[in-house]
Formats: sequence, C-alpha cells, structure tokens
Amino acid sequence: MTDRPSYIGRFAPSPTGPLHLGSLVAAMASYLDARAHHGQWLLRIEDVDGDRNVAGAEQHIIASLQRCGMRWDGEITRQTERSALYEQALRQLGDLVYPCGCSRREIADSQTSLRGKQAQNLIYPGTCRNGLAAGKSARALRLKVPTEPHCIVAFDDRWAGHLSQDLTDEVGDFIIRRADGYWAYQLAVVVDDGAQGITDIVRGADLLDSTPRQLYLQQVLGLPQPRYLHVPVVCNAQGDKLSKQTGATAFDQGVPTEQLLQHALLPAARFLGLDLRASSIDEFWQIVIPAWAALIRL
Repeated sequence: MTDRPSYIGRFAPSPTGPLHLGSLVAAMASYLDARAHHGQWLLRIEDVDGDRNVAGAEQHIIASLQRCGMRWDGEITRQTERSALYEQALRQLGDLVYPCGCSRREIADSQTSLRGKQAQNLIYPGTCRNGLAAGKSARALRLKVPTEPHCIVAFDDRWAGHLSQDLTDEVGDFIIRRADGYWAYQLAVVVDDGAQGITDIVRGADLLDSTPRQLYLQQVLGLPQPRYLHVPVVCNAQGDKLSKQTGATAFDQGVPTEQLLQHALLPAARFLGLDLRASSIDEFWQIVIPAWAALIRL
C-alpha cells in the first residue's frame, strides 16, 4: 500500500433520516479508502437544507457509524455552523454571481426555444444574466458559466475513468443560493472541502453529474482539486436508487452487532466487490481494509 499521510477524506451525510444500505456503502468506501491510505477520515453533517432535516437523524447516523466500528478523526463539523465561509466565497465570486428571478416553471417553459443538448435538460437559458426584467424580484443567486468558448470540464475518476461535461451546453448558469435562502449544495460542499483540506472524495455515482460544477467552482475560487472516486449506487428491485424517497429503511435498527455485521457490513462490502468472511466487526475491518487496497490497486 502507498503511504500518503497527507490524505484527508470525509463522509458527509445529510440528516434527513437514518442511514440505509446505500448510505452505508458510500460511508464504507470512503472509510476504507482513507484507512488504506493511512489518512484521516472526517465526518461532516450536511445540514444546510434545514427544511429537510429530521429531528434525531444526526444522532442516529453518529450512533450507527460507531456501532459499525467506524471512527472519525477530529471533531464533527456541521454546515449550519459555516455560513460565514459561504458568505466569504460569495464575495470572492464577485461579478460571476447574479440574482435570478425565474421560477422553475418559467425555466421549463423556456426550453421550447432551445436546441440540442440544452433542449434535453432543464438548462437555465440566462434570462436574468444581464439584469432582472421589469417587475421581477430576485429569488436565487446563480453563477455564470462561460459561453464562448464553451466551458468543458474533464476529470479522471478513480472508479469510472475519464469523464467530461460541457457545462455551457448541459448545465448552464447554476444556482449557488436557492430561492428559499439556503445555500446550494454545490457551493457549500466545495467551500467545506476546501476549508477542511480534503484531498480525496469517495462517494456514490449519483453525484458524478455534480462533479464538473464543483470542479468549476474550485477553479474560480482558487481551491485545489481533490481526487474523486464514485462507487456504484445500491438500487431497489425496481432499479431505483435506494433513498428515503424510494422507501429505503435504516440498516441499523438496534439489532445486536453480530447481526449488524451479517446483514449490513458484509453485504455492503460484497456490493463493493469485497466478498469476505468475518466473525466479528473488529475482524471485519482487519481484513477488509487490505482487501480494498488490493481492489483499487494501491
């Protein structure tokens, strides 16, 4: 294994409910990668979207990770405690940011005038880019994406390989502060990762599409670019990603740790391609960390 003491990874769940098997897979992959690199693994609670937070969810998440034998380094951080950092980033972005008065319905209605890839996605057409129209009031804040030449962002994912996205054609100017006043995920996660010195981001493949926007934000904010590894997401029998919206249940419902090992940790490891046998949680971590290192060829 390669010894990279400068490695800093993180797991950043939202407290919208208890962790399910899909969440455990993402947590496990990030934990394994940090420990295989002899690095740090931080825990950050992404609670910036206050309307979606569920009472008691944070405590349940923390307890579940502890029961699984996953130990983080340093203090737990929370996005709700970091508003000053987001405000500072907003000031730094300066003229790249502009107020937008468009509703989602208005953006959808505008798609009829678009062509190509822009017509296939809900792309913001730049209506407010040069100022709010008469009678319009600011709702959200958007970040300008270069149009000439197109802003094409490419990166090498450690799992998925080489990927690229034309932000101009496929995304457009994107929101960094929402109409409800909450900071958008894209800005908050980039600022948090930069402030914490995150070197490696390991998470689910459902966030692959967000990565080019985050890379662009890192660029304009002058932040270093972490390495990325996006693991496959767990789906239900209908082929939908496991989530609270699709009825995913908590993997930890207070059963004894032996059952937690058999019905959560070992299945999560198998999903990642690590078919192991272990009789205790301690034994599980002793054998799964080097197995992960071999899987990703450290």
